[in-house]
Amino acid sequence: MTQTQEFSGKDVDVAIKNACAELMLSKKELKYDVISEGSSGIFGIVGRKDARIRVVLPNMDTDKSDEAEMEGIRSIVDEAFGEDTRLEETRIEKPKTEEPRIEEPKSENFQKKEFKSYDTPDPVDVSEDSIAIGIEAVQKMADLITDDATVSANTDQDRLTLKIEGGNAGILIGRKGQTLDAMQFLTDKIINRKSDARVRVKVDIEGYMETRKSNLRHLAYKMADKAKKTGRPATINQMSAQDRRIVHLALKDDASVRTQSMGDGYYRRLVIFPKKKNSFRGKRRFKR
Repeated sequence: MTQTQEFSGKDVDVAIKNACAELMLSKKELKYDVISEGSSGIFGIVGRKDARIRVVLPNMDTDKSDEAEMEGIRSIVDEAFGEDTRLEETRIEKPKTEEPRIEEPKSENFQKKEFKSYDTPDPVDVSEDSIAIGIEAVQKMADLITDDATVSANTDQDRLTLKIEGGNAGILIGRKGQTLDAMQFLTDKIINRKSDARVRVKVDIEGYMETRKSNLRHLAYKMADKAKKTGRPATINQMSAQDRRIVHLALKDDASVRTQSMGDGYYRRLVIFPKKKNSFRGKRRFKR
């Protein structure tokens, strides 16, 4: 059964932008019908109505094809570099029951334990060899995908950012950024396979990664507010490891919620749990 969701804005264009930001889809990928184009009312104040659109949500069949595509990418990487080269992913203990339980952590060490793997490593200098290898690797992959793409690099302590300019940005990014993620994954492995000090690699196209990170943070704050207001877990479906990490970090310092990845495979659900407020258990004792 096709699932839909309505979005609104001061005009149709704004409603479309709101839908794209929340669903993390491009305008080309968005399937929608205009319910109402809205009206400005009298002098833009009295009787003004927002525009509304109805969006067809991505179905599970599409998600399965995405999973198959990523599995194909992983098999190629395993064959080329070995299974032990996959990116380490945060392992968060799965609940014993199907329904997530909302529990207040019993100790102050919960936050440190939950996000221990997200601690920033000691900075290392990015070598000239790493920069040259990174540019060459990304350039070769880009040339196989599109024409007229050029790669440049800049460094910031242990971060190597490789920027692609020109070519067909849509094809290089891929649906939900999957092609770009795969290029970053492979480049990371090529640079770090013989390096003692790990270099953090980022591949970006026309600022796409920063835009996606900003949209994910906005979504994280919005869903956290929803969880706190309703007192019930809020779920974000079908997220990659990299996207889940952005949400985890965005809410890491929010003491009123906690986050947990759930499910199997490359794409998993991320659940935001509201923490129970500490109740006052002390009772006054009166002498008889």
